[in-house]
Amino acid sequence: MAQNFGSKRIVSGAHYGLRDWLAQRITAALMALFTLVLIVQVLLPGEMGYDKWAGIFSRQWMKVLTFVVIVSLLYHVWVGMRDVWMDYVKPVGIKLALQVFTIVWLVGCAGWAVQVLWRL
Repeated sequence: MAQNFGSKRIVSGAHYGLRDWLAQRITAALMALFTLVLIVQVLLPGEMGYDKWAGIFSRQWMKVLTFVVIVSLLYHVWVGMRDVWMDYVKPVGIKLALQVFTIVWLVGCAGWAVQVLWRL
């Protein structure tokens, strides 16, 4: 007869813990790095005005970097909001509706960002 010691723990949930924790840290670091790059460009000699600001974002590498940071921001927001909805909203139907609304909103924000960056 085999003996089992301790309680049998039933694990449930989506098991996103480490991956999402790491994603939050990486996206936050990327956004911080982008902020530093932007601050350095703003602090470069010259009068701050529309021309300087437009010049910063006229280069293709800056547009691509900005879009990567926007995608990172959107993923960062998704992970955070999904966790909030999963932790604090108990009715499944409301939770699903909030998650769908969040996804639709974030996709809309991504589309708007593309439109602003590349003037589509």
